[in-house]
Amino acid sequence: MKALLHKYKSVVKFILTFLTVYIVLTICYKLYLDVSDGSKYYPDYLTNLVAKQSESLINTFGYNAEIAPHPDEPSMKMLVNSKFVATIVEGCNSISVIILFISFVIAFAGKFKATFIYILTGSVLIYIVNLIRIAILSIGLYNYPWRQDIFHKVIFPMIIYGMVFLLWMFWVNRFSKKKKQHA
Repeated sequence: MKALLHKYKSVVKFILTFLTVYIVLTICYKLYLDVSDGSKYYPDYLTNLVAKQSESLINTFGYNAEIAPHPDEPSMKMLVNSKFVATIVEGCNSISVIILFISFVIAFAGKFKATFIYILTGSVLIYIVNLIRIAILSIGLYNYPWRQDIFHKVIFPMIIYGMVFLLWMFWVNRFSKKKKQHA
């Protein structure tokens, strides 16, 4: 067993680092959600912000978007040209995807400055792509409501997770110390 651990030391280190960072960030995010009472920013500040920014983005595309607190669940209703098209829930704010991204980058950490800048840049990029995803999804649901399942369950998750995968591959191949150790 000891020989196996020694042989796969870098794999074990990656997995433990990834899991540790992921668990710590997830707990921090859960604590944030627990203290968010939703009185000023419903259902929580980040989800509310994403809804407002998505609304603004849709409006720039020439549609009349409006958001409103959902009366029956902790989410924001998205209306396009007065037609209810989607709910923006906590899972739509991209934070869980950003946590996953950060955990992987730290597990394959490079130099501190490069790692920090890449995490910051990648997180902002994921956040922006998520806003664009919500806006296009809402417009798509307005124009093609019968395509809801393929939009929400296939195309748009593929876009966001595909982008995260490409960011990971770029990180591993360009900046991570792991690549240099095995070169």
